[in-house]
Amino acid sequence: MSLTHVETVPRWRRIGLWSLKVLLAAVFLAAGGAKLAGVPMMVENFEHLGLGQWFRYVTGMLEVIGAIVILLPAFAAFGGALLAAIMVGATLAHLLAIPGSPIPAIVLFVLSGLVVFAHRDQVESLVGAG
Repeated sequence: MSLTHVETVPRWRRIGLWSLKVLLAAVFLAAGGAKLAGVPMMVENFEHLGLGQWFRYVTGMLEVIGAIVILLPAFAAFGGALLAAIMVGATLAHLLAIPGSPIPAIVLFVLSGLVVFAHRDQVESLVGAG
């Protein structure tokens, strides 16, 4: 995102986008932290998946990494894409193996996708560079 682009974006939109990114970072730091800390509900959920507890650790680390990256202005689109991909997996897990509603995962997928869309210039510059 160039400096002139930032100057043309309305202030309310920048505040809204930052608010969304901070909210997502908080949610994913909490969820990833719960997975890494071995909160019993998380252990049980991953037990239902049948992939082993190593997958809980990997998922937790990816959520924490995505939460941090989404707050880095130069890489926010990639953090959003990582978190959206995790939510695709979470949605499928809730539909196929884990009891509970997939709605929270779907909402987080959409919100993460909004961050990717808002920072699509980052993706376009990477694709254009290749």
